[in-house]
Amino acid sequence: MNDLSMHILDIIQNSISAGATRVSLTVDENPAADLLTIVIGDNGRGMTPEQVSRLSDPFFTSRTTRKVGMGIPLLKQSAEQSGGEVRITSEPGRGTEVTAVFGYSDIDRPPLGDVANALMITASSNPRMDFLFTYRYNGEEYVLDTADVKEIFGEDAFSNLTIVKNIEEMLKENIEEVRNS
Repeated sequence: MNDLSMHILDIIQNSISAGATRVSLTVDENPAADLLTIVIGDNGRGMTPEQVSRLSDPFFTSRTTRKVGMGIPLLKQSAEQSGGEVRITSEPGRGTEVTAVFGYSDIDRPPLGDVANALMITASSNPRMDFLFTYRYNGEEYVLDTADVKEIFGEDAFSNLTIVKNIEEMLKENIEEVRNS
C-alpha cells in the first residue's frame, strides 16, 4: 500500500465486515516526540485472543472471498521498518482496536496520504454508520463526529454528494489549520 490512508481504509473495511456500527479513527502526528500514531477502534463483533495472535499471518483471514489477509501484516511491516509497532486488542462481542505507531521522521515511514478523502469515501459508502475522527498535531486537536453531521443535515447526509464534498473540504482545511497552529 502506497500510503497509510490505504491501510486505514483496509482496517475500517475489516470493522465494517465485523458488523461495527461505529468506528473511531485517531491520527496523532507528533513531530516533537518523533511519533505518528494511528488508532482505529470499532464496536464490531471482536475477536478471540487466538484470532488476534494470528493476524500477523498473511495466510490467516476470516474473509470467505479470498485466502490471504495482507492488510495487518503489511501495516505491521511498515510500522516496524520505521521503528514503531502495531498493537491489537479485541474482545468478542465488544470490538477491536488497532494501534499503529511509526517513527515520524523515519525515512521508511510511508506518507500519511489523504485521510480526509479516505474517511469521506468510507462514510459515504456506509451512510448508516457513525465515524468519529480525531486529528492531532503536536497536541492541537480537531474532531469530527458524523453523528453530529447527521443531526444537522439528516440521516441521509452522507448519501448527498454535495454535503460529502463540502465536509471533505472542511476536513482538509481544519487538518491544515491544526497543522499550522
